[in-house]
Amino acid sequence: MREGTVMELGKVLDGVNIKEVRTYKVNHPRIMTKQQDGEDTSLALLKEEISGLAYDSRQVKPGFLFFCIPGLKFDGHDFAAQAVAKGATVLVVERFLKLEVPQILVTSSRDSLSQGACNFHNNPSQKMLMIGITGTNGKTTTTHLVEAVLRAKGLSVAVIGTIGNRLGERSWLATHTTPESLDLQALLAKMEHAGAHAVVMEVSSHALDQGRVDHVEFDYAIFTNLTQDHLDYHGTIENYREAKSILFKKLEQGEKKTPKRAIINNDDLHGPFFCQECSVPIITYGLHEGAMIRGTNCLVTPKGASCDVTYPRGKVTMKLQLTGLFNLSNALSAFAIAYAEGVEEKQIIEALRAVKGVPGRFETVDQGQPFSVIVDYAHTPDGLENVLMTAKKVARKRLITVVGCGGDRDRTKRPKMGSVAAQWSDWVVITSDNPRTEKPEQIIEDILPGIHGVTETSYEVIVDRKSAIKRALMLAEADDLILIAGKGHETYQIIGTEVFPFDDREVATEILRGLGYEKA
Repeated sequence: MREGTVMELGKVLDGVNIKEVRTYKVNHPRIMTKQQDGEDTSLALLKEEISGLAYDSRQVKPGFLFFCIPGLKFDGHDFAAQAVAKGATVLVVERFLKLEVPQILVTSSRDSLSQGACNFHNNPSQKMLMIGITGTNGKTTTTHLVEAVLRAKGLSVAVIGTIGNRLGERSWLATHTTPESLDLQALLAKMEHAGAHAVVMEVSSHALDQGRVDHVEFDYAIFTNLTQDHLDYHGTIENYREAKSILFKKLEQGEKKTPKRAIINNDDLHGPFFCQECSVPIITYGLHEGAMIRGTNCLVTPKGASCDVTYPRGKVTMKLQLTGLFNLSNALSAFAIAYAEGVEEKQIIEALRAVKGVPGRFETVDQGQPFSVIVDYAHTPDGLENVLMTAKKVARKRLITVVGCGGDRDRTKRPKMGSVAAQWSDWVVITSDNPRTEKPEQIIEDILPGIHGVTETSYEVIVDRKSAIKRALMLAEADDLILIAGKGHETYQIIGTEVFPFDDREVATEILRGLGYEKA
């Protein structure tokens, strides 16, 4: 909805489970709850015009409806007084507050925000082709590949995800992989107004668990894979998987008349589980038997990857500038979407081949040095292993890996990260990632048991990340490959609660220049 638009409160909250409406003043609770001049004041309130919505008191403007949402660290109810002071005219609450302002009691403020945001922005997802991608690894790359094949069909395609939110040359600020429901609905409305025909978006497990996409109507849902991650939040792999499955369970819901489909990775151990959660047609993809869209005769080289794709209409050869078996798998999911959308085979193949790369995903740093330097976002044991397997295949001599783990996140994966790095590397430099409020030294201590289990691999510990990268680059000899893992496209490092500028690609480039390498 465009800035300056207003909507009746009742229309904003259409579909919200309202338990009670109070329009009274705190010191006179009985006066205002009774009918005055034959009119129910709560009904009169629902006719009031709202000029905007907010769940962050800092974003409130006069005439706004403020949603008090309890969170993991903060409770929006504690900031309601600030919201009122800034001009909020009505509060949506889970408990009544001692504030002289109309309040609407609901079961869940978060659910109400999702519904209200959808209503206020006129349900933009119903006006565009919506593709949601979930999984532990591969979401970002897959969004780029799906974007490419849909553009080949002539569609204007917007992307929402980890790297950013964009439509062509236009971009919007990204704070989460999947924005909060209000921010997401507003963003979708902007994209639709800007001319988007389709939106390809990453859908995180946190977003699904917190209901951020509850009122987004998807046409396609893609499952890439599932391995250990985010157990600091979900607790168990089963809970993590269950959160991911929400995207598929809700796929059939909504008002759209067009067919909906689930695109499932047939190679993943959890693929059958996600198939069982679907009540819409399923297209499976993979590199093994049984997949409807199947890649065979796979070839991985330093400059790309290729395979033959067998699908219901025939067989074609697919070539990528991206390398690695995992990227062939990602490309097959995009092929499946294009196939379902009726894109011509030649257009699909040309579109996928034209994708040069994704920022921070097996991205090369080239300053003319006689060895390879790769930066990758891999930050899970499975993701790191996939990248290292590919790096090992393309490295002519030694593979040197710089790796760490994020703080305030799942500690149980840390020794696994160390073990994977040691198994595939000739030399490992253990360092800091984003330590956040944990001590970097303690995070490294958690990684080391996995390293110690692989006695034939040499390693060293350098806490400072820039120094660790410099050490790896100074160790490198001709035809070695240096993998700097964990942060990829990120342009910052979080130490304590502060955010400092730090880009692995820029740091590596600066160090290489200092070593005397200058690209011609």
